[in-house]
Amino acid sequence: MKFEIADIPLFKQKALQWAANHEVCSCLDSNSHSNSYSKFDALIAAGVKSELIASAGDAFNKLNQFRQQHTGWLTGFLGYDLKNETEQLYSVHTDNLHFPDLYFFEPEHLIIIKGEVIEILSDNAEQIFAEVNKQKLYSIQKPNDLNLQARFSREEYVQTFDRIKQHINRGDIYVTNFCQEFYVENAVIHPVSIFSELNRISRTPFASFFQYYGQYILCASPERFLAKRGDKLISQPIKGTARRGATKVEDNAIKHNLRNNLKEQQENVMVVDMVRNDLTKSAVSGSVKTEELFGIYSFKQVHQMISTVTCKLQYGLSAVEAIRNTFPMGSMTGAPKVSAMQLIEQYERTRRGVYSGAVGYFSPDDDFDFNVVIRTILYSAANEYLSFEVGSAITFDAKAEDEYDECLLKAKAILKVLQVKL
Repeated sequence: MKFEIADIPLFKQKALQWAANHEVCSCLDSNSHSNSYSKFDALIAAGVKSELIASAGDAFNKLNQFRQQHTGWLTGFLGYDLKNETEQLYSVHTDNLHFPDLYFFEPEHLIIIKGEVIEILSDNAEQIFAEVNKQKLYSIQKPNDLNLQARFSREEYVQTFDRIKQHINRGDIYVTNFCQEFYVENAVIHPVSIFSELNRISRTPFASFFQYYGQYILCASPERFLAKRGDKLISQPIKGTARRGATKVEDNAIKHNLRNNLKEQQENVMVVDMVRNDLTKSAVSGSVKTEELFGIYSFKQVHQMISTVTCKLQYGLSAVEAIRNTFPMGSMTGAPKVSAMQLIEQYERTRRGVYSGAVGYFSPDDDFDFNVVIRTILYSAANEYLSFEVGSAITFDAKAEDEYDECLLKAKAILKVLQVKL
């Protein structure tokens, strides 16, 4: 059932608050970023008709079966540690959040927002519309006294960076994405408030709020991992980050410098090559192509260098198989991919879990769209544990101090929302 409404931002906020009253819900928000591949402006799913919880081992097979049984809308997340299923790898680091490796659910209620039209898919569509409109928005509840801690001191980061560079100098790898965790113990927050504020100050095209039985993904991602539109697969990896300028002239100069920065271009080309290689596993022969190289896109906090790689999907290959063939994404691993992931496990100090995994959906026409879980707060209410990770690419030409500063730049919006400093 479809409804028209004038104040879409207000309705969207009320719908998120309404959805969060359920034990499981998700909100995928494009924040009105124009994108030719987007199906909607926002999708809000609440309540569970059926669900799949799976661990690395045979999780993708289980998802394939679940998808065959439930051919309508599904939404869910894929954890980074599914790498242990796609390759002969393992994870040994501490996990303080305890998300499953894979979770998807078929929602009882689905709200799709596109333009000024609201479509509600539910047995009680009119009732849901009324319930959402009756919501009285509570005021933003700010976090109190969060004691932010780091897994690496700046000095430890530089020392580890130098050890990784030795692997690059020896030719073990060409590039890897090295990430570090910042965390808060005994954290009590209001997840809807935190996400709403994060989404206000960092309006990105792949934002997501996901509530899974007291565990939360509060995501302001600018990056698309993989989408399917008909028989076309689309990946849009990001490599290359620069701050926003204080004036228009300065901002344009920073964009120009990013576009022409050889180091950033080299990183971007490396990840594009990885994506092209991953897509060949699912592609009709000769169909993989780079539609855009070194595109510069501006967001409220940063400028990003984004490329677009596409291919035609092999006939008979399922949507889930296409995802498995490219997971985890090259922008968060490195090259060669397996060697880079081995070194990530060796030098990082936290199990990534949902971080650098993906959140997204399958639609009834068997299309899908998944983001890269970056610029994200992960929170376990039961454990009162809050975590976010940031990383950057280490290449032959990378400098430790510059990469550490890039990590802090990527964390800028999260630090502001949490009202903490490093």
